[in-house]
Amino acid sequence: MSFKRVIQPCDAKPIKIWTEQVEESAEKQLRNLSRLPFIHKHIAVMPDVHAGIGSTVGTVIATKRAIIPAAVGVDIGCGMMAVKLNITASQLPDNLAKLRSRIEVAVPHGRTDNGGLGDRGAWGSTPFDVVAAFRQNGETTLFNRLLKITNKHTTLQRAEKRAPYHMGTLGTGNHFIEVCLDTEQNVWVMLHSGSRGIGNKIGGYFIEQAKDAMERWHIELDDPDLAFLPQGEELFDDYIEAMTWAQDYATTNREVMMKATLGSIQNEIPNVKVVETAINCHHNYATMENHFGENVWVTRKGAVRARQGDLGIIPGSMGAKSFIVRGKGDPESFCSCSHGAGRRMSRTAARRQFTKADLEEQTLGVECRKDEDVIDEIPSAYKSIDEVMANQEGLVEVVATLKQILCVKG
Repeated sequence: MSFKRVIQPCDAKPIKIWTEQVEESAEKQLRNLSRLPFIHKHIAVMPDVHAGIGSTVGTVIATKRAIIPAAVGVDIGCGMMAVKLNITASQLPDNLAKLRSRIEVAVPHGRTDNGGLGDRGAWGSTPFDVVAAFRQNGETTLFNRLLKITNKHTTLQRAEKRAPYHMGTLGTGNHFIEVCLDTEQNVWVMLHSGSRGIGNKIGGYFIEQAKDAMERWHIELDDPDLAFLPQGEELFDDYIEAMTWAQDYATTNREVMMKATLGSIQNEIPNVKVVETAINCHHNYATMENHFGENVWVTRKGAVRARQGDLGIIPGSMGAKSFIVRGKGDPESFCSCSHGAGRRMSRTAARRQFTKADLEEQTLGVECRKDEDVIDEIPSAYKSIDEVMANQEGLVEVVATLKQILCVKG
């Protein structure tokens, strides 16, 4: 038994938790979730858990013949990618400011909704190879798969026009690109992003569709954001198709950004190569898996798949440690682990409590933005990554411990 404790609500499924500390608002959301009739076996709560919209972040939800769009969320397919390079710390420039600037030019970041129509978008002028890759002929390409979805759900057509131009862009909030060193001083590149504006529109649209369906069917829920789509309904099939597309888009988005980032490094340091196969994993997604002898929908809302041997990435906050891990395949967690440190305070609270001077102090030694616009990402706004890792020793083993030395924030 690797979990720390169990909550057993009356007339509901158990809630198995990999931490001793759960905020009151998060526990209320977990109890609401556990009362849904289609929950499979139990709710698995990761050690980075905190309150979200409808359901908690840092939670694994297995469901039978139903899915909750708000549990998947609006950043569908958000996740991590990491590669190990053939260079060490001694080969990096003494001052990383120029390298950070190169990466910031190569990968659009921050708000990138200033277009997406015609030949201008998030990049200003999107590189031809990025758009061409998105629009290649063939029924299985991202572009043609998206057309099938938006031809049926026309509300999404405006977002469809922007989708090619958001490919290869980082976004805002806690999305980042980092250069890190492991304990042997090898250089790694790690990045965090998802399905961008198009994933947001798909998620938001189907969340509202699920809420409308609850009204039509006269189903009352503890929280409207627990609105679900039952398998067998046409809307369920449409959501699965759109969600899967957004997850694939997110994977490709990370690949495009990694290519651009590596190009920036190669401009500074010739002959840089990737020496280990890239890890590219989601931590906001849903997929069909078999657990406890049944095929079920597994929603990982801020959680990473950690089957026996699976490689994953668990980042700490800006300025803290991050980890490359290998899964142990714990069945009680539905073969999952945490997706990061998890916030311990809201962005608004962080802005109120901390100053630019605090940010500078807590990111000492990291080449990154240290202005007021990123105070909400200050390390103290997050839980201790060491504590999170200690709480999930039964879920993963550490393959590499990384320390950030350069961070590009959205």
